[in-house]
Amino acid sequence: MYAAAGSDLGALPWASLKPFPLLVEWLDGQGAGASGAALVVGSGLGDDAEELARRGFAVTAFDLSPTAIERTRERFPESTVDYRVATLLDLPTYWNGRFDLVVEIRTLQSLPVGDRAAGAAAIAGTVAPGGLLWLFALGRDAHQQGETRPWPVTHEELTVLEAAGLKWETRREDLLDADLYDVRGTLRR
Repeated sequence: MYAAAGSDLGALPWASLKPFPLLVEWLDGQGAGASGAALVVGSGLGDDAEELARRGFAVTAFDLSPTAIERTRERFPESTVDYRVATLLDLPTYWNGRFDLVVEIRTLQSLPVGDRAAGAAAIAGTVAPGGLLWLFALGRDAHQQGETRPWPVTHEELTVLEAAGLKWETRREDLLDADLYDVRGTLRR
């Protein structure tokens, strides 16, 4: 889809071309003086990664799409972010336990259901001791399954994060309708 959009980045339904507002709100609440290593999972066109870098984090960001990474580098030619093409289910081993903050926005729900446990474990594996995972996803009841992507996550699918050694510090679920809700929160290793 990135290649098909060409230079019309507004044609991508998920590309708002600004940092995710709830992430910005959370970062604002953390106060000044951000530091440490941060990882952005499924970085898309780089807006969240750039926001973290602007706030003082040493940021690594990855996306499955080489075109997304290319467009991001074109958008932010002076960036300090280390943008990479990578696959969530085959991350570099030197990323294990490396990041003080990991940002995951709607990547798990974009995975086929059969890959979710491995994807959640891979994300959890990048969080350093004492580090945080900031997560936002669309949630659903276990009995609900849509026909097309993105397929919202279930409570059971998110328990993989806890099994991988992370503990919820904050968690909020906002009901969207009878079957769907937004899940957001932080988990600490």
